[in-house]
Amino acid sequence: MPPDQGSGWLGWDLGGAHLKAVQLDGAGRVMVVLQVPCPLWQGLGHLESAIDAVLGQLPQRAVCHAVTMTGELADLFEDRAQGVASLVGCIARRFVGETIRIYAGPAGLLDPAAAMAAAPQVASANWMASASLAATRFPQGLLVDIGSTTTDLVPFRDGRVSAQGYADHERLALGELVYSGVVRTPVMALARRVPWCGSWVPLMAEHFATTADLYRLTGELPDHADLMPSADGRAKTPAASAGRVSRMLGLDGSAADLSGWRRVAEVLAEAQLRTLADAGTCIFSRGELAADAPILGAGVGRFLAKRLAARLGRAYLGFESLFDGPPALAPDVADCAPAAAVARLALERAAAPPVT
Repeated sequence: MPPDQGSGWLGWDLGGAHLKAVQLDGAGRVMVVLQVPCPLWQGLGHLESAIDAVLGQLPQRAVCHAVTMTGELADLFEDRAQGVASLVGCIARRFVGETIRIYAGPAGLLDPAAAMAAAPQVASANWMASASLAATRFPQGLLVDIGSTTTDLVPFRDGRVSAQGYADHERLALGELVYSGVVRTPVMALARRVPWCGSWVPLMAEHFATTADLYRLTGELPDHADLMPSADGRAKTPAASAGRVSRMLGLDGSAADLSGWRRVAEVLAEAQLRTLADAGTCIFSRGELAADAPILGAGVGRFLAKRLAARLGRAYLGFESLFDGPPALAPDVADCAPAAAVARLALERAAAPPVT
């Protein structure tokens, strides 16, 4: 029986730290975009609570669900296969009797039982959902989805995703996955040292501060982007962020004013941008994308994707341009690109005539 699309599709992106959901109506217009914290490493109950939090905010609940994930990487699970089985099982139990499709990359959208048997294809495939949708809308480009924890750099052209890697290990080795985001990345992962009062000071190898602190100091971090506790559990203010960054240098926040700590944050932000620029330059060096191929920015860190496009001399487009809906929701759609993409892919597949 074909799915009932009267209330559209609800796309889910099951992450290790956040749960994202995007509901589309039957015509593919954006109705609702939601993101809630979900510290999955602390237990599967957090996913169940996060699902309840999403459902409680929907004015009209869809009964067709399209799901993608990265949460199978959480150290709650022994391996990816167990993670996929646990997450798919949780969704299947929560939505008994409703239409559920799990995204499995090249294998398409599978029912839960088939998805559990295709764990390698299901695991961390959310980037491909976004890029596959983009490939149907633009002739070519590089999707750059910068989230709280990671950055995906995915080339596409001629209606298909042209990434050379698929699994996380392959994508890391090829520079198509960079484990660096604008919220949760420890500052010590960005650089070994920073200039301070005429000397190069090594950064302490401690989880004192994160990239959220840097971009809070530069004024670029969206208010809704940082949903998890800070590194020290204290306030999320520029002054508190300065205190956390100061510890990375073995100092107290009183060692400089906010403008001084902002300069340190800018140095570290530049180090992160250089890492992403190196990855993008390497991908463009393959020669498959034309000189005018744009960067398509997504994720809560797309302010950094815009800067990356300028650094690489590329035009910039926003992922939100792929969707129709209330203008107020456009930024949120770009924040939650894989959830929106998987919902749209499921909607289009369900609406397509059967192959004869």
